Amino acid sequence: MPVRTDPVVVSGAAGFVGYHVAKRLLERGEGVIGIDVFNDYYAVSLKEARAGRLEKFANFRMERMDFANAPALRTLVRDEGVMRMVHLGAQAGVRYSIENPFAYQHSNLQGHLSVLEACRDNSRFEHLVYASSSSVYGNRPGSGAAFTETDRVDSPVSLYAATKRSCELMSSTYAHLYGLKQSGLRFFTVYGPWGRPDMAYYSFTRKIFLGEPIEVYGEGRMRRDFTFIDDIVDGIIGVLDRPPPEAENRILNIGNDSPEDLLTFIEIIEQAVGRKAKKIMLPMQPGDVTSTWADISKIRSITGYRPKVRLAEGIPQFVNWYRDYYPVA
Repeated sequence: MPVRTDPVVVSGAAGFVGYHVAKRLLERGEGVIGIDVFNDYYAVSLKEARAGRLEKFANFRMERMDFANAPALRTLVRDEGVMRMVHLGAQAGVRYSIENPFAYQHSNLQGHLSVLEACRDNSRFEHLVYASSSSVYGNRPGSGAAFTETDRVDSPVSLYAATKRSCELMSSTYAHLYGLKQSGLRFFTVYGPWGRPDMAYYSFTRKIFLGEPIEVYGEGRMRRDFTFIDDIVDGIIGVLDRPPPEAENRILNIGNDSPEDLLTFIEIIEQAVGRKAKKIMLPMQPGDVTSTWADISKIRSITGYRPKVRLAEGIPQFVNWYRDYYPVA
């Protein structure tokens, strides 16, 4: 596609997925305005390191602001002539939503509404792509089938999931009321270099390197549709480049379509680290689900999306990055 002159706003640009999306857009010549509040949910140093890599691009600038600040975001979108936004900023984490629910009210609900208002206030705005989550599907033990976008999503088992579903509903309302073209992407367990330290693969890797035991919830009887970050970025940008033809809130799964057993996942980490894990088997945690599996036929029909990186290739890439980033490894 020809490079455009209008900038893309990427919220959560110092975060895991936001960093990779911004980097890919910059590499293809786009101008990118990143937004991030650099909160301390996990080590700010990791966010600063991601941001530092983006700031080496001449066509990037970081706005250190809270996207839930509606007047500030509206002014930015209007003054910069923004016509496309990838909204990836959010308060992540299923378990943390039990401990600190108001962080989710602020970032996920108020923040998403702020984004919607900023976009609809610009009459030239073209396309909002935003992050939803596979968690909206709730817990479906023993279903044995892939999750499709037409499945019922009215039984969230965590506040995090409830806020993500609420964002989808708000977006549908704004598409109806104001003709705002949107694409909501339900992410399935994203992993890879520069990832989030609160994710299981990250903490497993750290503890195995240190010789510490790892806690395996659900007695290891869980399955996840692990999706490598490069594949996720392929899907996000493919969707960004192909807005809905009419005003709608288009919901799309974005995953790997290949669920893996948790114990297999741990074995691959062990092989990449070169050390066996000491496992402590524990029951399921509140808010967790037994399995996830993305039906990706809809996003494939729109963008040609086809995940390329399998777990046995992606985990060693993460472990190699971890060795480089952390001296303890």
